[in-house]
Amino acid sequence: MYEYRQFYINGEWVDPASPADLPVVNPATEAQVGVISNGSAEDVDRAVAAARDAFETFSQTSRDDRVDLLKALADAYKHHYDAIAEAISDEVGAPMSVATKMQAAAGIGHIKNYIRILSEYEFVQDMGKTRVVREPIGVCGFITPWNWPINQITCKVIPAIAAGCTMVLKPSEIAPINAALFAQAVHDAGVPKGVFNLVNGDGPGVGAAIAAHPGIDMVSFTGSTRAGVQVAKAAADSVKRVAQELGGKSPNILLDDVDFEKAVSAGMQSVLLNSGQSCNAPTRMLVPADRIDEVAAIAKAVCDRAVVGDPRAEGTQLGPVISKTQWDRVQSLIQKGIDEGATLVCGGTGRPAGLDKGYYVKPTVFSNVSNDMTIAREEIFGPVLVVIAYRDEEEAVRIANDTPYGLAAYVSSVDPERARRVAARMRAGSVHINGAGADPMAPFGGYKQSGNGREWGVFGLEEFLEVKSLLGYAA
Repeated sequence: MYEYRQFYINGEWVDPASPADLPVVNPATEAQVGVISNGSAEDVDRAVAAARDAFETFSQTSRDDRVDLLKALADAYKHHYDAIAEAISDEVGAPMSVATKMQAAAGIGHIKNYIRILSEYEFVQDMGKTRVVREPIGVCGFITPWNWPINQITCKVIPAIAAGCTMVLKPSEIAPINAALFAQAVHDAGVPKGVFNLVNGDGPGVGAAIAAHPGIDMVSFTGSTRAGVQVAKAAADSVKRVAQELGGKSPNILLDDVDFEKAVSAGMQSVLLNSGQSCNAPTRMLVPADRIDEVAAIAKAVCDRAVVGDPRAEGTQLGPVISKTQWDRVQSLIQKGIDEGATLVCGGTGRPAGLDKGYYVKPTVFSNVSNDMTIAREEIFGPVLVVIAYRDEEEAVRIANDTPYGLAAYVSSVDPERARRVAARMRAGSVHINGAGADPMAPFGGYKQSGNGREWGVFGLEEFLEVKSLLGYAA
């Protein structure tokens, strides 16, 4: 069993101010596999004090020093790579293939990318007689989610270190073990004391304390839109910078000239990835009205072939969703789709056949969905696709943009120019054209209620930099 009752503060593993055990549950077995401590505002105070002390010196380190530090962290991360992947499988329920080749891989990917970005980034720019300098914003507070845990930790922590910031991390209390292993990698890499601090706990006890803390200069949050609003309100009194990556209900427009067998299959596979627990999953598939039955049949065939089960078993494609709370929510929304009159093509409520334990969800497809139905408006965060018909390209774009979210969007056409034209009209932070995958060097973030700010690449580094004008510098 994983036991991480201590927090990592000022370069040491320390006991919580008030011990309070919090179990970690494997969603595939419903059994406890670990325990952490539920932190408090007092623990956050200690971590912030350490980060503020460390900032005085770490903010003045050279680019070369920080590049060397990230290289050491890359080596340390590789040493813990397999353990991180196994922990993610145990606490998130991700199949080992996903945990190893995608989840844990994202962490080392971000580290390597920021080594390259930091090596080349220009922190100083002369504009006439004025010198413009970009310098670290200060102490950062990070609140990260459970669905892609190490990805979200590293895409915040690594650029913050590259910028010269110090930080306090609260990982998800549902999936905290990979974060503890990452903290050990930070320690092994020789990151100076106080630069990185980790306090476990829940949102009301630790997350709220981080968001409101006057000693924190910036808070970066990834999670639900509802929780993001609470973080922004808590941060407002101290006028700190707030960066948010929130929910999504991403449209996937298949124009009438595509290879439907290929495009529908790829779109369905993307929805099933990580058991549907991805904020940028293409969960609204928009198709020509006269092809909707064909599309539904193709999507059903993909679901029928999907292997759902034990994350540690070879060949498993879908594990469980993260928790009983999430399972109940997904079941409720599937039932809502049925009640509101959508056509249930496959899947539905309850566990898949042969699985009587674990938070498993049947891969589900709804057809004949109208965009005002609950299942087309709310983020389900499970392996559920809704298929919506459109009459023409104009209506497809209108339906795609008719959402409070704007994290990602997708469009496919055999004519690249047509696809680009539609992509230009889609209101989302990332638009994937003809099946293009994620680009970790490109900015990632959302429009509207999907958040603000950008992560990944150079844009991710600049989230942690302030801009200073030195007027008369060259006089």
